[in-house]
Amino acid sequence: MNESRTQAQRESIALRIVWMLLFLLVWQAAQLLLGAIVLVQLVYRLAQGAPSGHLMEFGDSLSRYLAQIGQFGTFHTEQKPWPFADWPAPRAPLGEAAYQAPTTAQPVHPQEPKL
Repeated sequence: MNESRTQAQRESIALRIVWMLLFLLVWQAAQLLLGAIVLVQLVYRLAQGAPSGHLMEFGDSLSRYLAQIGQFGTFHTEQKPWPFADWPAPRAPLGEAAYQAPTTAQPVHPQEPKL
């Protein structure tokens, strides 16, 4: 009975090693993507005067995803990251406010359709 338990533990760790190697590849790709987002966000900030809200949200959720991969890889958790769990939700920004496009003035009385 002890032998079967040892065999199951070896199979379990072998499967975890496979998952860790796959998530290591995902980590590398996500790290490059996050670097690209940082550069695009910098250019956007310089051009518009404020960062993009969409890039802020995606960058935060991507960095939280990288943290999940790190937690799984370091045996901090048994929960595998996305696609086995939900994609991390972005948090509220702690820095600058996101860029707001200027709103165009709406007419007080919209024009009636002409017949």
